[in-house]
Amino acid sequence: MNKEKLFNEIKALSIINSFSKHEQLVQGIINGLNHKLIAKGDILPSVNEMMRETGFAKETIGKAYKELINRGILESKNRMGYFVATDDTEQHLKVCLLIYAFDTFQETFYQNFRDHLGDNIQVDVYFHHNNFSVFESIINSNKGQYGLYVIAPIESKEAKEVLEQLPKEKLLIVDRYVKLKGDYSYIVQEFEKASYNAFLQLAPRIKEFSEFVFFFKPSSAEPNEVLISFKRFIKEFNIKGVIKNSYETGSIAPDKVYFTIHNLELWEMLKDTKVKGLTVGKDIGILSHNDDNVKEIIFDGITTFSIDFAHMGRLAAEFVLRLKPIKHVMENQLIRRNSL
Repeated sequence: MNKEKLFNEIKALSIINSFSKHEQLVQGIINGLNHKLIAKGDILPSVNEMMRETGFAKETIGKAYKELINRGILESKNRMGYFVATDDTEQHLKVCLLIYAFDTFQETFYQNFRDHLGDNIQVDVYFHHNNFSVFESIINSNKGQYGLYVIAPIESKEAKEVLEQLPKEKLLIVDRYVKLKGDYSYIVQEFEKASYNAFLQLAPRIKEFSEFVFFFKPSSAEPNEVLISFKRFIKEFNIKGVIKNSYETGSIAPDKVYFTIHNLELWEMLKDTKVKGLTVGKDIGILSHNDDNVKEIIFDGITTFSIDFAHMGRLAAEFVLRLKPIKHVMENQLIRRNSL
Protein backbone atom coordinates (compact mmCIF):
# COMPACT_ATOMS: atom_id res chain seq x y z
CA MET A 1 0.00 0.00 0.00
CA ASN A 2 1.24 3.46 -0.91
CA LYS A 3 0.17 5.54 2.09
CA GLU A 4 1.55 8.83 0.77
CA LYS A 5 -0.40 8.57 -2.49
CA LEU A 6 -3.52 7.53 -0.57
CA PHE A 7 -3.29 10.63 1.65
CA ASN A 8 -2.79 12.79 -1.47
CA GLU A 9 -5.84 11.16 -3.08
CA ILE A 10 -7.95 12.13 -0.05
CA LYS A 11 -6.56 15.69 0.15
CA ALA A 12 -7.13 16.26 -3.57
CA LEU A 13 -10.89 15.97 -3.05
CA SER A 14 -10.91 19.10 -0.86
CA ILE A 15 -11.49 21.15 -4.03
CA ILE A 16 -15.00 19.69 -4.28
CA ASN A 17 -16.99 22.19 -2.22
CA SER A 18 -20.07 19.98 -1.99
CA PHE A 19 -18.11 17.23 -0.17
CA SER A 20 -18.13 17.12 3.61
CA LYS A 21 -14.88 15.93 5.23
CA HIS A 22 -16.59 12.60 5.93
CA GLU A 23 -17.55 12.22 2.24
CA GLN A 24 -14.07 13.34 1.19
CA LEU A 25 -12.46 10.59 3.24
CA VAL A 26 -14.89 7.87 2.07
CA GLN A 27 -14.49 8.79 -1.59
CA GLY A 28 -10.73 9.21 -1.24
CA ILE A 29 -10.37 5.63 0.05
CA ILE A 30 -12.65 4.34 -2.72
CA ASN A 31 -10.54 6.22 -5.29
CA GLY A 32 -7.44 4.71 -3.72
CA LEU A 33 -8.91 1.25 -4.32
CA ASN A 34 -9.88 2.07 -7.88
CA HIS A 35 -6.40 3.43 -8.61
CA LYS A 36 -4.73 0.36 -7.04
CA LEU A 37 -3.08 2.40 -4.26
CA ILE A 38 -4.56 -0.03 -1.75
CA ALA A 39 -5.78 -3.58 -2.25
CA LYS A 40 -7.74 -6.35 -0.55
CA GLY A 41 -5.98 -7.40 2.68
CA ASP A 42 -4.16 -4.10 3.23
CA ILE A 43 -4.42 -2.47 6.63
CA LEU A 44 -5.53 1.17 6.48
CA PRO A 45 -3.81 3.95 8.43
CA SER A 46 -4.95 4.07 12.05
CA VAL A 47 -7.40 6.75 13.14
CA ASN A 48 -4.58 8.66 14.84
CA GLU A 49 -2.36 8.49 11.75
CA MET A 50 -5.22 9.62 9.54
CA MET A 51 -5.88 12.53 11.92
CA ARG A 52 -2.23 13.66 11.67
CA GLU A 53 -2.08 13.43 7.88
CA THR A 54 -5.50 14.91 6.99
CA GLY A 55 -6.29 17.16 9.94
CA PHE A 56 -9.76 15.60 10.21
CA ALA A 57 -11.40 15.05 13.59
CA LYS A 58 -11.36 11.61 15.18
CA GLU A 59 -15.18 11.41 14.97
CA THR A 60 -15.10 12.18 11.22
CA ILE A 61 -12.59 9.43 10.52
CA GLY A 62 -14.45 6.93 12.71
CA LYS A 63 -17.71 7.72 10.90
CA ALA A 64 -16.09 7.27 7.49
CA TYR A 65 -14.50 3.96 8.43
CA LYS A 66 -17.85 2.72 9.80
CA GLU A 67 -19.61 3.63 6.56
CA LEU A 68 -17.03 1.70 4.56
CA ILE A 69 -17.51 -1.28 6.88
CA ASN A 70 -21.27 -1.07 6.32
CA ARG A 71 -20.69 -1.11 2.58
CA GLY A 72 -18.56 -4.21 2.95
CA ILE A 73 -15.42 -2.44 1.68
CA LEU A 74 -13.58 -2.49 5.03
CA GLU A 75 -13.63 -4.86 7.97
CA SER A 76 -12.63 -4.22 11.56
CA LYS A 77 -10.46 -6.69 13.44
CA ASN A 78 -10.25 -6.25 17.20
CA ARG A 79 -7.05 -4.45 18.23
CA MET A 80 -5.57 -4.98 14.78
CA GLY A 81 -7.15 -2.10 12.88
CA TYR A 82 -9.16 -1.63 9.69
CA PHE A 83 -8.51 -3.90 6.73
CA VAL A 84 -9.59 -3.72 3.08
CA ALA A 85 -12.20 -6.49 2.69
CA THR A 86 -12.80 -6.29 -1.07
CA ASP A 87 -11.53 -4.71 -4.26
CA ASP A 88 -15.14 -4.26 -5.42
CA THR A 89 -15.95 -0.62 -4.70
CA GLU A 90 -19.46 -1.08 -6.12
CA GLN A 91 -20.30 -3.25 -3.12
CA HIS A 92 -22.61 -0.94 -1.13
CA LEU A 93 -23.57 -3.17 1.75
CA LYS A 94 -22.66 -6.50 3.31
CA VAL A 95 -25.48 -8.37 5.11
CA CYS A 96 -25.26 -11.31 7.53
CA LEU A 97 -28.36 -13.53 7.26
CA LEU A 98 -28.62 -16.10 10.08
CA ILE A 99 -31.60 -18.48 9.91
CA TYR A 100 -32.61 -21.92 11.25
CA ALA A 101 -32.05 -24.14 8.20
CA PHE A 102 -32.80 -24.20 4.48
CA ASP A 103 -36.29 -25.68 4.56
CA THR A 104 -38.58 -25.01 1.60
CA PHE A 105 -40.42 -22.08 3.21
CA GLN A 106 -37.14 -20.53 4.37
CA GLU A 107 -35.81 -20.92 0.84
CA THR A 108 -38.86 -18.94 -0.32
CA PHE A 109 -38.00 -16.24 2.23
CA TYR A 110 -34.35 -16.15 1.14
CA GLN A 111 -35.04 -16.08 -2.60
CA ASN A 112 -37.43 -13.14 -2.31
CA PHE A 113 -35.07 -11.37 0.11
CA ARG A 114 -32.12 -11.86 -2.24
CA ASP A 115 -33.99 -10.92 -5.45
CA HIS A 116 -35.49 -7.76 -3.95
CA LEU A 117 -32.10 -6.46 -2.78
CA GLY A 118 -30.51 -6.23 -6.23
CA ASP A 119 -26.94 -6.99 -7.27
CA ASN A 120 -24.90 -4.50 -5.25
CA ILE A 121 -25.60 -5.99 -1.84
CA GLN A 122 -23.69 -9.00 -0.59
CA VAL A 123 -25.63 -11.51 1.51
CA ASP A 124 -23.77 -14.20 3.46
CA VAL A 125 -26.09 -16.96 4.74
CA TYR A 126 -25.48 -18.92 7.95
CA PHE A 127 -27.56 -21.65 9.66
CA HIS A 128 -27.76 -22.25 13.42
CA HIS A 129 -30.20 -25.26 13.44
CA ASN A 130 -31.55 -24.05 16.81
CA ASN A 131 -28.18 -24.93 18.35
CA PHE A 132 -27.07 -22.25 20.81
CA SER A 133 -23.35 -23.01 20.53
CA VAL A 134 -23.50 -22.63 16.76
CA PHE A 135 -25.67 -19.50 17.08
CA GLU A 136 -23.27 -17.87 19.54
CA SER A 137 -20.18 -18.80 17.54
CA ILE A 138 -21.53 -17.38 14.27
CA ILE A 139 -22.55 -14.07 15.83
CA ASN A 140 -19.38 -13.64 17.89
CA SER A 141 -17.11 -14.39 14.92
CA ASN A 142 -18.98 -11.96 12.68
CA LYS A 143 -19.49 -8.97 14.99
CA GLY A 144 -18.23 -5.81 13.30
CA GLN A 145 -17.85 -7.54 9.93
CA TYR A 146 -21.26 -6.61 8.48
CA GLY A 147 -23.31 -3.51 7.86
CA LEU A 148 -26.56 -5.26 8.82
CA TYR A 149 -27.62 -8.43 10.60
CA VAL A 150 -30.89 -10.22 9.69
CA ILE A 151 -31.41 -12.98 12.26
CA ALA A 152 -33.99 -15.65 13.05
CA PRO A 153 -33.33 -16.00 16.79
CA ILE A 154 -33.26 -18.83 19.28
CA GLU A 155 -35.69 -18.36 22.16
CA SER A 156 -33.45 -18.47 25.21
CA LYS A 157 -32.00 -16.04 27.73
CA GLU A 158 -28.47 -16.79 26.57
CA ALA A 159 -29.35 -16.17 22.92
CA LYS A 160 -30.95 -12.84 23.79
CA GLU A 161 -27.78 -11.76 25.58
CA VAL A 162 -25.75 -12.58 22.47
CA LEU A 163 -28.14 -10.60 20.24
CA GLU A 164 -28.01 -7.60 22.57
CA GLN A 165 -24.32 -7.24 21.81
CA LEU A 166 -25.15 -6.21 18.23
CA PRO A 167 -25.96 -2.56 17.37
CA LYS A 168 -29.75 -2.26 17.44
CA GLU A 169 -29.86 0.03 14.39
CA LYS A 170 -28.11 -2.71 12.37
CA LEU A 171 -30.31 -5.59 13.56
CA LEU A 172 -33.50 -7.03 12.06
CA ILE A 173 -35.17 -9.96 13.86
CA VAL A 174 -37.20 -12.22 11.54
CA ASP A 175 -39.56 -15.18 12.02
CA ARG A 176 -39.62 -15.48 15.84
CA TYR A 177 -40.21 -12.51 18.15
CA VAL A 178 -37.85 -12.12 21.08
CA LYS A 179 -37.91 -9.28 23.58
CA LEU A 180 -34.57 -7.48 23.62
CA LYS A 181 -33.33 -4.41 25.44
CA GLY A 182 -33.51 -1.16 23.51
CA ASP A 183 -35.26 -0.26 20.28
CA TYR A 184 -34.83 -2.70 17.38
CA SER A 185 -36.66 -3.79 14.24
CA TYR A 186 -38.52 -7.04 13.64
CA ILE A 187 -40.71 -8.85 11.08
CA VAL A 188 -42.12 -11.89 12.85
CA GLN A 189 -44.85 -14.49 13.13
CA GLU A 190 -47.45 -14.85 15.87
CA PHE A 191 -48.19 -18.46 16.77
CA GLU A 192 -50.72 -18.82 19.60
CA LYS A 193 -53.70 -16.92 18.20
CA ALA A 194 -52.89 -17.96 14.64
CA SER A 195 -52.85 -21.69 15.38
CA TYR A 196 -55.99 -21.51 17.56
CA ASN A 197 -57.88 -19.63 14.82
CA ALA A 198 -56.85 -22.29 12.30
CA PHE A 199 -58.09 -25.07 14.61
CA LEU A 200 -61.30 -23.11 15.21
CA GLN A 201 -62.07 -22.80 11.48
CA LEU A 202 -61.33 -26.50 10.99
CA ALA A 203 -63.30 -27.67 14.07
CA PRO A 204 -66.35 -29.10 12.22
CA ARG A 205 -64.07 -31.09 9.93
CA ILE A 206 -61.77 -32.27 12.74
CA LYS A 207 -64.80 -33.52 14.73
CA GLU A 208 -65.64 -35.89 11.88
CA PHE A 209 -62.63 -37.97 12.93
CA SER A 210 -62.13 -39.93 16.16
CA GLU A 211 -58.77 -38.42 17.17
CA PHE A 212 -56.61 -35.32 16.62
CA VAL A 213 -52.88 -36.19 16.76
CA PHE A 214 -50.23 -33.47 17.14
CA PHE A 215 -46.53 -34.25 16.79
CA PHE A 216 -44.59 -31.91 19.06
CA LYS A 217 -41.10 -32.31 20.44
CA PRO A 218 -40.42 -30.34 23.67
CA SER A 219 -37.22 -28.27 23.91
CA SER A 220 -36.98 -27.99 20.13
CA ALA A 221 -37.34 -25.20 17.58
CA GLU A 222 -41.09 -25.80 17.48
CA PRO A 223 -43.12 -22.87 18.89
CA ASN A 224 -44.50 -23.73 22.32
CA GLU A 225 -47.43 -21.36 21.65
CA VAL A 226 -48.83 -23.86 19.12
CA LEU A 227 -48.88 -26.54 21.82
CA ILE A 228 -50.74 -24.19 24.16
CA SER A 229 -53.36 -23.53 21.47
CA PHE A 230 -53.75 -27.23 20.69
CA LYS A 231 -54.40 -28.08 24.35
CA ARG A 232 -56.90 -25.23 24.68
CA PHE A 233 -58.73 -26.26 21.50
CA ILE A 234 -59.19 -29.95 22.31
CA LYS A 235 -60.39 -29.03 25.82
CA GLU A 236 -62.90 -26.39 24.69
CA PHE A 237 -64.30 -28.55 21.87
CA ASN A 238 -64.19 -31.83 23.79
CA ILE A 239 -62.06 -33.46 21.13
CA LYS A 240 -59.87 -36.49 21.81
CA GLY A 241 -56.38 -35.10 21.33
CA VAL A 242 -53.05 -36.90 21.46
CA ILE A 243 -49.59 -35.32 21.66
CA LYS A 244 -46.63 -37.39 20.46
CA ASN A 245 -42.95 -36.46 20.27
CA SER A 246 -42.58 -37.61 16.68
CA TYR A 247 -44.16 -39.68 13.94
CA GLU A 248 -43.28 -43.35 13.99
CA THR A 249 -42.92 -44.83 10.50
CA GLY A 250 -45.81 -47.12 9.62
CA SER A 251 -48.09 -45.94 12.44
CA ILE A 252 -50.58 -44.05 10.25
CA ALA A 253 -54.15 -45.17 10.98
CA PRO A 254 -57.58 -44.29 9.60
CA ASP A 255 -60.18 -42.03 11.23
CA LYS A 256 -57.57 -39.63 12.63
CA VAL A 257 -56.39 -36.10 11.90
CA TYR A 258 -52.62 -35.66 11.96
CA PHE A 259 -50.95 -32.30 12.51
CA THR A 260 -47.22 -31.77 12.07
CA ILE A 261 -44.91 -28.77 11.88
CA HIS A 262 -42.06 -30.72 10.24
CA ASN A 263 -42.02 -31.45 6.52
CA LEU A 264 -39.99 -34.64 6.94
CA GLU A 265 -42.75 -36.07 9.13
CA LEU A 266 -45.33 -34.97 6.59
CA TRP A 267 -43.56 -36.73 3.71
CA GLU A 268 -43.23 -39.90 5.80
CA MET A 269 -46.94 -39.88 6.68
CA LEU A 270 -47.97 -39.34 3.07
CA LYS A 271 -45.72 -42.18 1.97
CA ASP A 272 -47.36 -44.49 4.55
CA THR A 273 -50.87 -43.57 3.38
CA LYS A 274 -49.98 -44.88 -0.08
CA VAL A 275 -48.45 -48.05 1.34
CA LYS A 276 -51.59 -48.72 3.42
CA GLY A 277 -54.02 -47.69 0.68
CA LEU A 278 -55.55 -44.85 2.70
CA THR A 279 -57.14 -41.85 1.03
CA VAL A 280 -56.00 -38.45 2.31
CA GLY A 281 -58.97 -36.20 3.05
CA LYS A 282 -61.31 -39.15 3.42
CA ASP A 283 -59.79 -41.94 5.53
CA ILE A 284 -57.43 -39.56 7.35
CA GLY A 285 -57.04 -35.80 7.71
CA ILE A 286 -53.72 -33.96 7.55
CA LEU A 287 -52.85 -30.43 8.67
CA SER A 288 -49.42 -28.89 8.14
CA HIS A 289 -47.72 -25.67 9.26
CA ASN A 290 -45.85 -23.36 6.85
CA ASP A 291 -47.09 -23.43 3.27
CA ASP A 292 -45.06 -23.96 0.09
CA ASN A 293 -45.67 -24.80 -3.57
CA VAL A 294 -45.25 -28.55 -3.06
CA LYS A 295 -48.09 -28.69 -0.50
CA GLU A 296 -50.38 -27.03 -3.02
CA ILE A 297 -49.81 -29.87 -5.48
CA ILE A 298 -49.24 -33.21 -3.72
CA PHE A 299 -52.22 -35.47 -2.87
CA ASP A 300 -54.53 -32.84 -4.41
CA GLY A 301 -53.33 -30.31 -1.82
CA ILE A 302 -52.35 -30.28 1.86
CA THR A 303 -54.26 -27.96 4.21
CA THR A 304 -51.92 -25.52 5.94
CA PHE A 305 -51.87 -22.39 8.02
CA SER A 306 -49.00 -20.10 7.25
CA ILE A 307 -47.66 -16.61 6.77
CA ASP A 308 -46.55 -15.42 3.32
CA PHE A 309 -42.79 -16.10 3.46
CA ALA A 310 -42.24 -14.43 0.09
CA HIS A 311 -43.76 -11.23 1.48
CA MET A 312 -41.65 -11.51 4.64
CA GLY A 313 -38.54 -11.76 2.45
CA ARG A 314 -39.47 -8.64 0.50
CA LEU A 315 -40.24 -6.69 3.69
CA ALA A 316 -36.85 -7.68 5.12
CA ALA A 317 -35.16 -6.51 1.92
CA GLU A 318 -36.97 -3.17 2.15
CA PHE A 319 -35.55 -2.70 5.65
CA VAL A 320 -32.04 -3.33 4.32
CA LEU A 321 -32.50 -0.98 1.38
CA ARG A 322 -34.14 1.90 3.27
CA LEU A 323 -32.86 1.38 6.82
CA LYS A 324 -36.29 2.49 8.02
CA PRO A 325 -37.18 0.95 11.42
CA ILE A 326 -40.01 -1.60 11.27
CA LYS A 327 -42.09 -3.50 13.84
CA HIS A 328 -44.36 -5.86 11.93
CA VAL A 329 -46.24 -9.04 12.84
CA MET A 330 -47.13 -11.14 9.79
CA GLU A 331 -50.71 -12.32 9.39
CA ASN A 332 -51.32 -16.08 9.26
CA GLN A 333 -53.84 -17.53 6.85
CA LEU A 334 -55.59 -20.89 6.80
CA ILE A 335 -55.29 -22.44 3.33
CA ARG A 336 -57.91 -25.16 3.02
CA ARG A 337 -57.19 -27.96 0.57
CA ASN A 338 -58.07 -31.60 0.00
CA SER A 339 -56.30 -33.09 3.06
CA LEU A 340 -58.70 -31.60 5.65
